[in-house]
Amino acid sequence: MSPPPRIDLPMAEQPPPERADAARNRRRILDAAGRIVAEQGPDALTMNAVAHATGMGVGTVYRRFGDVAGLLFALLDEREQVFQAAFLSGPPPLGPGAPAADRLRAFLHALVDRVVEQHAMLLAAEVADPCARYTSAPYRAMRIHTAMLIARLRPDADATTLADFLLGPCGPSLLHHLRTDRGLAPTEIKRALDQTLELYGLDARLD
Repeated sequence: MSPPPRIDLPMAEQPPPERADAARNRRRILDAAGRIVAEQGPDALTMNAVAHATGMGVGTVYRRFGDVAGLLFALLDEREQVFQAAFLSGPPPLGPGAPAADRLRAFLHALVDRVVEQHAMLLAAEVADPCARYTSAPYRAMRIHTAMLIARLRPDADATTLADFLLGPCGPSLLHHLRTDRGLAPTEIKRALDQTLELYGLDARLD
């Protein structure tokens, strides 16, 4: 099978070039938000709380990040960049060099670990704006990457839609339900994802 065409993935959001003082203010806001989340949990994060912690006007915080969801996604961005680097250029099987089936399985397993690691913040971001996840650059990157691997394994499939179906079980709210209400361990969730790949016929090494 010939290699797939190169696809440029949307990367985790990068702040646009800005003046040094604006960059410092952005960093102050993110640092204050990070401290609030670390010390009190995501539920304590409000625009007013960040404004108070930084000594800035709340309007400034809103102008920079829009709302609490935007602020949470900005906080998550640095970790997202590390995750993207792992599946785009890291060692196999998550990174290039392994069969598509192995990469797809490794990617879904790594995604479960990432969501579990930062579940509180991801869940809070989802609650603040349930649809923001699907329009964010990190999610689009994951969907394109997943669809590219699916296309190698199932050229006849609607790879983009199927990618959304595979990423759905890794959403923060569903993983929270599975772990908290159902009592499933991450290993059990990964086993169920493996079975899902089998059901979709995505476990065969065709490349």
